Amino acid sequence: MAEEDKVNKTKSFVLRIDTETMAAIEKWASDEFRSVNGQILYLLDNALKKNGRLPKKKKG
Repeated sequence: MAEEDKVNKTKSFVLRIDTETMAAIEKWASDEFRSVNGQILYLLDNALKKNGRLPKKKKG
């Protein structure tokens, strides 16, 4: 599999979230012109970066 295929691969899963939290995410996503899915990915990515949990990218 090509490297670019690995980067663009996504995995679907079910997320259970309380209605109050979901409403807050929907509002935030709307405020930033993102989909709810995009907003959740944005939040997860930022949290992973902040906590040093993303693997280091290879140069070259």
